[in-house]
Amino acid sequence: MASDLRTRQINTIRALALDAVRKANSGHTGTAMALAPLADVLFTKLMKYDATVPTWPDRDRFVLSAGHASMLLYSMLYLTGYGISLSDIRNFRQWGSITPGHPEAGVTPGVEVTTGPLGQGIANAVGMALTERHLRARLGAEIVDHRTWVICGDGDLMEGVSHEAASLAGHQRLGKLVVIYDDNKITIDGSTDLSFSDDTQQRFEAYGWHVKNLGEAAENTDVLESTLREVADAGDHPSLVVVRSHIGFPAPNAVDTPGAHGAITDDDEIAAAKIAMGFDPEVTFRVDDDVLHAYREAGARSAQLREEWHTRVVESDLDAGWIEALLTGKPLPNWSEELPNYEPGTSVATRNANNHAIDALVDVIPSLISGSADLTGNTGTNLASEPMTATVPEGRKLYFGVREHAMGGIANGMALHGGVLPVVGTFLVFADYMRASVRLAALSKAKVVFVWSHDSIGVGEDGPTHQPIEHVASLRAIPDLPVVRPADANEVSQTWRLAVERAGPIAIILTRQNVPVLEGTARPGQVECGAYVLIDAPDPEVILAGTGSEVQLCVDAAASLASAGIASRVVSMPCWELFLEQDEGYRSEVFPAELPVVGVEAGVSLGWERWANMTVTLDHFGASAPGGKVMEEFGFTAASVEAAARSLLQ
Repeated sequence: MASDLRTRQINTIRALALDAVRKANSGHTGTAMALAPLADVLFTKLMKYDATVPTWPDRDRFVLSAGHASMLLYSMLYLTGYGISLSDIRNFRQWGSITPGHPEAGVTPGVEVTTGPLGQGIANAVGMALTERHLRARLGAEIVDHRTWVICGDGDLMEGVSHEAASLAGHQRLGKLVVIYDDNKITIDGSTDLSFSDDTQQRFEAYGWHVKNLGEAAENTDVLESTLREVADAGDHPSLVVVRSHIGFPAPNAVDTPGAHGAITDDDEIAAAKIAMGFDPEVTFRVDDDVLHAYREAGARSAQLREEWHTRVVESDLDAGWIEALLTGKPLPNWSEELPNYEPGTSVATRNANNHAIDALVDVIPSLISGSADLTGNTGTNLASEPMTATVPEGRKLYFGVREHAMGGIANGMALHGGVLPVVGTFLVFADYMRASVRLAALSKAKVVFVWSHDSIGVGEDGPTHQPIEHVASLRAIPDLPVVRPADANEVSQTWRLAVERAGPIAIILTRQNVPVLEGTARPGQVECGAYVLIDAPDPEVILAGTGSEVQLCVDAAASLASAGIASRVVSMPCWELFLEQDEGYRSEVFPAELPVVGVEAGVSLGWERWANMTVTLDHFGASAPGGKVMEEFGFTAASVEAAARSLLQ
């Protein structure tokens, strides 16, 4: 039986959830209340962490995939001493607070990943567990040896991303991954019986997981602790622990109701819950001194382990620079000198140039891991390394299988774990499958390199289903995501300099077809400006601005115009977002207000109105035929660009 102090500790978590949600008049109370005993067990008995040093590399990772229950996590972070104050708890969901509605990495100390969209946290956790095992294989268990703990709910397991991620986790045999499934049988619409009758245990066993179903054990801290200790050492399979909880417990009327999934704000119900817990219903945000002291001791109990770990790192026989590179993800000195350069006039598909780049960087960026959703050889992500498998965890090429959505979420988890630079690839048209994960990468500044190849109707014979039209514009709509569409192989190399040095994610959009290496693209520092003058003439009359494979059309059109006595400027625009980051003076130099602009891109015209007076673009779906023929039929020729320029001048 739990002691009186232990009982008050657990009930303090519940009361804080009640009070914070009530004060905000917004939030999700019931799950935080029901899982208070579980959170207590994890943070006081099982997890390895030092709350005073939240970024200790060898800490256990905790992921609240059921991110709507954020007050459960915020309460634990405050109580155990992560630097969150009681005032922060009072300001739950308020302007400027570090306790937002759903956990956000980089906002709240101790929050590892940004969760909210259900299922994403499970995928993130798989990425973290993959990264831990990979780094342990390369640095040794003396330096890397920790677990990843997850709390998920019904909604997480209904979303398809969790199925994809769980399947890969079982295949990879990630033994240090423990997921606790809060089986409360309630969703917003009502009982899970309305829409969900999976046998979760059998499903995860089929994935290759070790499963323990505890039944009605949500209040039994002894059973929770002993079971979680058991599964944490269960071998080389990920573990799922199923716990039947009662959402809203011990609120007498809200318990086991859909209403408890949201905000419990009825004053009488809150008072009754507090009375049931032995608390004064008139007192809010109550934290007894002995409760806080007990939790702060728990938050510091691994401090000695952290100090011993630091000693092992200092005394390791491994090179200190090597250890730092793998713990921080930083490249080795002078890494960029390895990037390839290409002679003008040669012809290289930019997806192939991307493969050249990552192969050139594999030894100087030890953290680089590359993989694809069953398109490794097609997308320029086929790193010259052995595959990462259950038996070869040190491999640096990761086969995700046909799991685009999980690939994105897993990559986010890898990046936010730290120590690796994940590069993930698929066809651009399948970016739609990944969008939720890509958006979260941008929101959480996860340093992921998203590689999308086969970037236009130039894909050809596969037809409209595989020819991206609106996708580049769609990705450009995501804040904090630079979308780079290189014109040629040299711009690809420059893009990699940017990808490695810049914080946060980046999208690299690549061609299937060969494109010529253009004169002038090898000059350093151009791609990072977003747009630059590639070819100029004295007193130009018109600007031809293109991205990706269409820049060559602008170059050819400029030459034809010049032969007719019409001077033009060619601007390569690999990245609109980076161009907007430049000062107004630079932007005006590239696009003087008095010069008309033709924008050229084999995609929708949406967005080009910001830069161009006329466009050669495509606002309809493609067609099945050889790529060159499709491009020609839809007007992506130098002659069409020249005609647009002449029309604009007239």
